[in-house]
Amino acid sequence: MVNEIVANYLDLMDSQRESIFSLLDGLTDDQLWQRPAPKEWSIGEILDHNYLLMASFLPAVTKLWNWFGWYGRLRRNRPYVTEIEDLYRDPKFPQWVGFLWTPRFNTRKPVPLAQLKSELRELHARIRQFYEGRDEDVLGNLYLFDPLFGWCNLIVVLRIGIYHDQLHFDDVEKQASIFK
Repeated sequence: MVNEIVANYLDLMDSQRESIFSLLDGLTDDQLWQRPAPKEWSIGEILDHNYLLMASFLPAVTKLWNWFGWYGRLRRNRPYVTEIEDLYRDPKFPQWVGFLWTPRFNTRKPVPLAQLKSELRELHARIRQFYEGRDEDVLGNLYLFDPLFGWCNLIVVLRIGIYHDQLHFDDVEKQASIFK
């Protein structure tokens, strides 16, 4: 079964990640962990934050599928949305909630860029493994609640994660440009 929308989202997730990784080639560990200003995250911290957010939602998505997949199959003929506005770009969006996913690694506990890349690639591979081959009509009819986004089906949850990654990849790109 080909799920074009989900496949496109997964490809976007991978391509934006690899694009930012290629931009970081040649960065030293000191540059990776250098904060642009006090109380602002370094490139390494941003990458780890992105990892933590996606990693925190994957178990919820998997459990919802395992526990309530039957419900989604019952509702598979109902319409569902596959796109959502990028609320992260809305000036009213509460950017301060990022503290919920405080990076594990920081200026006092740094790790090499290779480790951050490996962890993020492995996580994205697990996300891809979960979504590939799943019936899009079922994914579109299983919902999680998010206090900021409301009720989101599992396709939209994936899209939100991609928006979140891109928001922070833009920050990484700005910071990396200082070192080039």
